[in-house]
Amino acid sequence: MATNHSGVQGEVDASSSPPHFISPGDGCVWADASSLIDAACNDLQEGDLVHGENFSLFAAMSALEIMDPKMDSGIENGYCTVEEAIEAGAAPVPLSFDRTVDVQRTIDVMDHLFSCEATWHKGSILAQTVFSCIYLLRLERTSPHPILNAYCRIMHATCNEIIKFVSNARTHEEEDLFVMAYGLPLKDEDNERLHAFLHSVEETISRKLRACKAQPSSKKKQVEDVEPLQTNPELEEGYCRALLCRLRFRKYFDLTLRHIRNWQGKGQSMAHKYIITCLAELENMRKNENFLKSQPHISCKDSPETSTTASGCKAIGFDATLNAKSLSPAPPRAAKIISWHDARVYFEKLLHDLDILCSFSFDPMLENILQFVVQFQKSKPDLVARAYLQLLLIQSGKLYGREFFHEVIARVLLLPDVAKDKAFHQNEFVVQLGQLLMVLLKILCTNSAWQRRKLGKTLQDWSVVSIQLELAYNREFGEAQNSSADEGLHAKVSKRLFLWAQEQTYWIASRFLQLGFELELYSPWEYCMVYWYMSVVFVQLLEKIQLRSIANIDTTRQKGKKKRDNHAKDHSRDAIFSPSCLLLQCHVYLCEGLAMVLAALRNEGSAFKMPNTFNSEHERFIQHFELLLRAHLPEQISFSSFHESILHARVSDVVRCDYFKEIQRITTSLKGSFAEVPEKLSEIRQIEQVAERNRIALNIINQLGASDTSLRVSFELTHHPYFAVVVVKRS
Repeated sequence: MATNHSGVQGEVDASSSPPHFISPGDGCVWADASSLIDAACNDLQEGDLVHGENFSLFAAMSALEIMDPKMDSGIENGYCTVEEAIEAGAAPVPLSFDRTVDVQRTIDVMDHLFSCEATWHKGSILAQTVFSCIYLLRLERTSPHPILNAYCRIMHATCNEIIKFVSNARTHEEEDLFVMAYGLPLKDEDNERLHAFLHSVEETISRKLRACKAQPSSKKKQVEDVEPLQTNPELEEGYCRALLCRLRFRKYFDLTLRHIRNWQGKGQSMAHKYIITCLAELENMRKNENFLKSQPHISCKDSPETSTTASGCKAIGFDATLNAKSLSPAPPRAAKIISWHDARVYFEKLLHDLDILCSFSFDPMLENILQFVVQFQKSKPDLVARAYLQLLLIQSGKLYGREFFHEVIARVLLLPDVAKDKAFHQNEFVVQLGQLLMVLLKILCTNSAWQRRKLGKTLQDWSVVSIQLELAYNREFGEAQNSSADEGLHAKVSKRLFLWAQEQTYWIASRFLQLGFELELYSPWEYCMVYWYMSVVFVQLLEKIQLRSIANIDTTRQKGKKKRDNHAKDHSRDAIFSPSCLLLQCHVYLCEGLAMVLAALRNEGSAFKMPNTFNSEHERFIQHFELLLRAHLPEQISFSSFHESILHARVSDVVRCDYFKEIQRITTSLKGSFAEVPEKLSEIRQIEQVAERNRIALNIINQLGASDTSLRVSFELTHHPYFAVVVVKRS
């Protein structure tokens, strides 16, 4: 915070030195403020500020500090233009007249661009990362250097492709700067011609590699036909391999991105093939690292943790300040380029994520699609992979670019024939649900923070449509469903539609609450209310799933009236106790058990009592669940109902209920049901571990007493991302 100095009261009084007005010739009148600034400089101390009468701290938040390189984009720092940098020799072509040094520097430029690209993918500005390369800004200058020209051109094309894809997916809203080009030279180039040129450069280096590996008997003839890459024969093979793996990685990475968007025909299989090749070339780059570091002519080396090149040498031809003036009128962002090692790890993960998308089976069932997206998000994919996921799911407003969403909804309702009915897909509620479903899939493809925020907002829409559907059904068929044994098609569709909408609403609510753990939004003192609310939501979700399953079975029973009633009852029982419902029941027991354990520890001891330093427990309840409460999920839930439910909790009561033992009993029977589903089996094992450890910890607390001051109880998310393990220690 700045203060007024004795000589500067609000504003500097410049009446003693009248300003001199000058006209720059463009119709504007400028006042010379030099004397004013000189007076302020002579009088102000560090931390003092010259400001007007209307100055406020709020205005200071958007103020720019002149001459601060992090805020003032107009500051003279480095070269003013690309041409000035070129004239000063910042980006020579060739990179050195010594051919060995030229090859080494070319590899360094490739590596630094590789690191810049990874930095850009992680949310930095394209202008200050990839296009900080002077060779990319003036691509035509690299024509005399085929290797550098080929690499820069394919890098240019790949950036263009990624920007198009991310822009179409609109996932860039979470990293707004990603697709901003700031007038950079991003023009399309004929892809076939580019790859043909890249292939010719690759073949030329391959011939040089074969020549240097030839046996002494045939080496003489080979050398006569093929000019070596550089002048040192001992380094020829290493440099050829280093260049080849980098050029091949760029070629196959670009082909991966272009084939992965063409899911029809052989697009998936070809993308998978190219991904395998890219991973192999990344491994070759890693193996070649020691050779590049060991060269004697490299004098200046950075540490591997910070170096943006494999050799450790600083790359030439880069200046991040060149594009500072072309950025938006905001302060220039200081982009810290990640190391070459981290960039390699990033691309390996990106390729693995894209490979998972290549293995996607285009499952038509919505439930399986949602599970796939949630499972994919557990690996925390970056923006590029999530953009491709979204465009895989939704193309031209259709699922996989093939099916309208009213057809998807008809399949969910187990009434595929009704999708052909014009009245169905033009129904107001079906249109709304189709739009909400498309928006939901897009939201699930965003990062965790953006996803949670958007899910909380879309809950309102889902809740409103669910309530309207139920009211419409009760108004139209409420009496008829009690008097008639047979439901008409319209009644059947309406009933299943509102039951599915309710189920989907609670699924979104459960996802919203779970993401709070991923984002570390809950403190251990708040776990009690969070697990209590999660248990209520899971119970409602379980109920909606069972009601919809029973409604589907009732329809089947009505079609075959000759079937015995006990056979129909068996189907109802199977629906209620299906493996999916039993797994969800485990979630209910875990949440109830953990909530009651925390409540009992609060009631019987001093542990996990909410500190009221800044806000009360009631205020935190509202802060965490406000969006759910607005959507009435569930109805008649409030802080008072939470407080009443935990008020009389005791450790002995929790032991008697034995939530965790019941979980172990259910999970034992579930392993056979999910034997072919590895993701579900993994979750069952995690739940088993949490239940077993919590059961042991609860018995220890019960034996020693929750009021024992020597007990130290903590809750850790070590075995499951959402369900904590109770850890008991003695001081």
